[in-house]
Amino acid sequence: MTLALDTAAQDLLFRQAHTANAFSDEPVTDEQMQALYDLIKYAPTAFNQSPLRVVLVRSAEARERLAPHLSEGNRAKTLAAPLVAILAADSEFHEELPELFPHFPQAKDVFFSERPVRDKSAALNASLQAGYFILGVRAAGLAAGPMTGFDAAGVQKEFLDDDHTPLIIVNIGKPGADAFRPRSPRLAYDQVVSVV
Repeated sequence: MTLALDTAAQDLLFRQAHTANAFSDEPVTDEQMQALYDLIKYAPTAFNQSPLRVVLVRSAEARERLAPHLSEGNRAKTLAAPLVAILAADSEFHEELPELFPHFPQAKDVFFSERPVRDKSAALNASLQAGYFILGVRAAGLAAGPMTGFDAAGVQKEFLDDDHTPLIIVNIGKPGADAFRPRSPRLAYDQVVSVV
């Protein structure tokens, strides 16, 4: 076998995993979310900066506050999902660097003293972590429905602050009836990879 990960795990995380558009009403527990985070927190980011912040939208009232900021095609499925996560980038991540990057605590000031630099780094590294988050959802035996069709300024104003930029919203749960569309094509190795 070329990969160390067994075939069942490969299928769970990649081959058989799909973006879900409908969910059962089975709840997603706090314990599942804790286990998910405790797995994905080990995935790499630059300077171990870990700028991803997650807002779990559980209550019906919070869903109603979120819905107007979603694209029309995303509203009904989000209102019906067992759990919704707003994934955001924290531009003040550098305050945690002395703890997260202890062998060079000066990185906070040497590399990240300017807000535009932090904004760019936070967006890139939190986006990496958003990908890890989706894989974590799958590893928990759940399905993810990630969405970028939303009014970011509206979501930020409603749920976050000026230091947290929403990147993606993810519906989470066990897939329901007709949850998946047919898999779309993927590019072949030779279309993506070159050797120099």
